[in-house]
Amino acid sequence: MSTVRETAALLPEPARLRAHLRALAVLDAAISDDPRFCQYAFAAAWGPSVEAALMENGSGDDFSVLFTPAGVLIRGFDHESQMSPYATDDERVWPGVIDDVPEALRPLLYEPAFHDAGIDLPRVTACLWRETGDTVWHTGSTITFPEGSEDPDGSGFLFPLLTDRSPEAVRAHFEDYYERPVPLDAVRHVLAGHPLTPAIAVALNPAALSDGALLQRIAAHPEVASYLSCDGEFDLARTDPIEPIALPNGLPVEPVAGCNAGGTHYLCGPAAPDGPRPVLYTDSEGRASLIAESLAEALTLAIVLPSWHDALAGFRPPALNSDYLDAHPDHPTVRDRLLAALRLPPATDREVLDRLLTTAARTVPDGFLPHVPDEEESTFEPMLERPTK
Repeated sequence: MSTVRETAALLPEPARLRAHLRALAVLDAAISDDPRFCQYAFAAAWGPSVEAALMENGSGDDFSVLFTPAGVLIRGFDHESQMSPYATDDERVWPGVIDDVPEALRPLLYEPAFHDAGIDLPRVTACLWRETGDTVWHTGSTITFPEGSEDPDGSGFLFPLLTDRSPEAVRAHFEDYYERPVPLDAVRHVLAGHPLTPAIAVALNPAALSDGALLQRIAAHPEVASYLSCDGEFDLARTDPIEPIALPNGLPVEPVAGCNAGGTHYLCGPAAPDGPRPVLYTDSEGRASLIAESLAEALTLAIVLPSWHDALAGFRPPALNSDYLDAHPDHPTVRDRLLAALRLPPATDREVLDRLLTTAARTVPDGFLPHVPDEEESTFEPMLERPTK
């Protein structure tokens, strides 16, 4: 028989559980084609001083793991369990399930999110908790489980990825749910707590960060389009460059966006359904630089590091982006919201800066420094300069 008592023995300490649940939410969002069908989510600001890991399978079953200064509360609901309030004659929580929950955590059970309309009791069949300072997970001590079921409270059904946290188990779950292969190395990368880079995101779902999918999302989100056309200097309505260009490596170029200063962003290479194309930027003063290995990276750059031009001129943190942050103190919040809207992986200033500098260094040796066709001495100058001291 599988119950909360067996589950409690297999759960890790809270910090590891929190990291694992965050990773599940990241993987689910990256693999899914539509956020509406994701099962796992993580809300870092679910309530005052409360973080919430949530699971809902769309069939009436769900769980929540609430992290608070007082401790952690796990509440699960299996709608087919004999221990469901809806399966009892008087619609009550099964005796013993929540009776021993400590006073410091008990109010969490009565959050409106965990109640159904018309029933003034928690939606729960399984409950575990661990107060701050505890060394073990606790469950109700007086529960008498109904006979005749191998999983009476739904614990085995609800929490398999919390008790078996191996990359193989996680991959098997998402492959079964989404009915397509999921690369094990990418799952290992995310579960290990490493950043979800565009390359890993593409490995998990090649179509999610394709050029076409990203452009459609921009068109569907006015806030994203407005930011990109102004602060992001990536205006999709400006696709007429000042003059035609060609590349020494012979790759075709396609203007995709412009900026207020007369610069142009180009996708380099033949269009392919899922293949990334490097992004080249040319300014109005005859300078150019490769800035990203894909449209996804270029959009991340524009959102996370709006002062990226200064980085190519040699500026580094903390001076880099400081003026922009002084004028836009809410930028970190806006940044996270825009990245989420485009389903781009979260990224720090340092990560984006390092990718920019590595990519820009390829401009000349890899044949991405453009020239104007049929004009002598028309080669652009590279934008990348030595850092200022």
